[in-house]
Amino acid sequence: MDRRTFFKRMLAFGVMAMATAGGIWKYKLDRKAGRTEPGLASTDEVGAPGDGAVAAIGNPNDASGALFSFMILSDLHINGGASEQSEKFRHTLDDMLAFESKIETIVITGDITESATERDYEEFRRILKRYNLPRMYANMGNHDYYNIWISKDGAWSKETMPNGKTDAGSREAFMKQFRLEKPYSEAVVNDYTILLLSQEAYVQEKPNVGEGAWYSDEQLAWLKDRLARRTDNKPVFVMIHQPLPPSGQDGGSHTLIRAKEFRSILKPYANVFVFSGHNHQDFNNGRAHYVKETFHWFQNSSVGRVMDVRYNPVPDNIAQGLYVQVFADKVVLRGREYVGRSWIKEAAWTVPLANR
Repeated sequence: MDRRTFFKRMLAFGVMAMATAGGIWKYKLDRKAGRTEPGLASTDEVGAPGDGAVAAIGNPNDASGALFSFMILSDLHINGGASEQSEKFRHTLDDMLAFESKIETIVITGDITESATERDYEEFRRILKRYNLPRMYANMGNHDYYNIWISKDGAWSKETMPNGKTDAGSREAFMKQFRLEKPYSEAVVNDYTILLLSQEAYVQEKPNVGEGAWYSDEQLAWLKDRLARRTDNKPVFVMIHQPLPPSGQDGGSHTLIRAKEFRSILKPYANVFVFSGHNHQDFNNGRAHYVKETFHWFQNSSVGRVMDVRYNPVPDNIAQGLYVQVFADKVVLRGREYVGRSWIKEAAWTVPLANR
C-alpha cells in the first residue's frame, strides 16, 4: 500500500467529524523529489535557534503602540528530502526580517516536520542557522510523531510500522529541539502568557487516537493551574494543533479528543485566545477562520502547504500565517501571505478586550 492510499483509508475514520466541524479532510502527501539548498553545512546544533539573541525583528521603530506583537505559524512540514517547504519557510523568515512592524517572538502550532526524522529536524536547524531571531516556541502536531512510519532506509512503510521507533522517541526529538522537559510548555514574553499544548501520544502507544490530539490528565491539570494563576485580565494565548470538534462534543481523529474538558477549563476566564492549525485552509477560501465561544478561537492556515476547501493544495506558491498585536483595549489579528509579502484582506479581526 502506498503512502497516499494509506492516508485516504486512515483519514476516512475522521471524515464525519471533520465535515461537521467545517470541512472534509482530504490531506494529500505529495512528497516531491528535491534537494535542500547546496552549500549549507549540516549542523548538530540542538535547541531553538534565536533563544533571545535579538529582542525583536521587523521594524524597530514600530509606531503602532502595540504592547506585544508576535507571529503565529503552523504546519511548516519541513522535509529533509524536498525543497518546497524549506523555500516557503525561508520566504516567511525573510518577510519577517523586513516586516513593517515589530515581531517579538515566533510561535509554531505544530507540524514543524513532515515525518519527524532527524533529517527533517536537521533541515529545520539548517534554515534557522542563517537567521538571528527572537526566541521561538512550538508545540507538537501529529506529523511530529510520524517517524514510526519511516523504515530504516528512509522509505514510508506502513507494513513494518513502528519500524523500530516509538512515540516516546518522537517526543524526545521534539523536546530536545526546543529545549523542553515536557512536550507542553509556558512562555512569558513582554509579561504576556503563551500556553502551548501538545498531543502526548500517537498510534504506536494509543492506536485509537488516530490523528487526534490526546492530552493527559496531567497536561489538562497544568492548563487549569496556569489559567487559575492569572491575577489580571490580560489576554492569554493558548496554542493547540488539531482543531476543536463542535461545541458540546469530544473529538476524535483530526480533532482535540478531550474537547469538553478543554472548553470547561477555559470557560471561567475572559480574554482567552485559542489558535489551532492542522487544516491548512487558505484564508481566502470564504470559510470562518474565527469562531467566538467563551474564548476566541482562530484557525490558522499553513506555511508549508496551503489548501483549498476540498483539501487540495492551492496551485499558487503561497505561505500563510497570523500576525497578532496586543493593545491595552483590544487584540488585532491579520493574516499574512509571506511569499508575496502582503496582507490578506479576508483575514483581519479586531477583538475588544473584556474588563472582567
